[in-house]
Amino acid sequence: MKKIVLFALLVTSTVTLAQELKQVPQITVSGEGKIKVVPDQAVITVSVENIGKEASEVKKSNDKTIDAVIKAIKKRGIPTADYQTQQVSLHKNYDYTTKKYNYRAYQTISIHLKDMSKYEALMVDLVDSGINAIQGVEFKSSKIEALESEARQKAILNAKKKALDFTGALGQKVGKALFITDNSQTHYPQPIYREVMMTKMADAGVPNETLAVGEIVISANVTVSFELN
Repeated sequence: MKKIVLFALLVTSTVTLAQELKQVPQITVSGEGKIKVVPDQAVITVSVENIGKEASEVKKSNDKTIDAVIKAIKKRGIPTADYQTQQVSLHKNYDYTTKKYNYRAYQTISIHLKDMSKYEALMVDLVDSGINAIQGVEFKSSKIEALESEARQKAILNAKKKALDFTGALGQKVGKALFITDNSQTHYPQPIYREVMMTKMADAGVPNETLAVGEIVISANVTVSFELN
């Protein structure tokens, strides 16, 4: 009797497992959503470098310039939370040309500029303060979370449209979504590298325009599996 019951349970389990493993007819498509927006913020990275014979000498020179840079940033009303030192180094180098050692002090500061109207004036102040280079400008948007949400919704709708295109040609219908995979990665444009160069306009009444903001693209990518009916 026990053997019969065990056999019955085994058969039932096998049938149940087979039903669970039964493949549901489905279609898998990818979807993409893009939102273009004019950036309203920028992250500016500048650097200061000094080279000399004595470590204390180059460090003092660097510190003096960095002090001027920070004062220039504060002058434009940028909160202390929006600028930060990214890299500091002081090391000994060997100059193979002169066959002598020297010291190099280097420091970078990243500034999160949330008011783009201050860009031109800030750049002039930074150059006047003694920076050696503008390492890059990275554009951002203050509405990034809302834009990413909108892009994700567009990606899902794009995926469903593709599924409808395929199934319509086959005379079938799209059912519920079975699986959704988010493949999105937030990408901002690569930093714009430029030489440190500020020129005065012939007409003092015309402000300099040295920044082409353009647009940034917020994108989302998804993979969706829909049931086929």
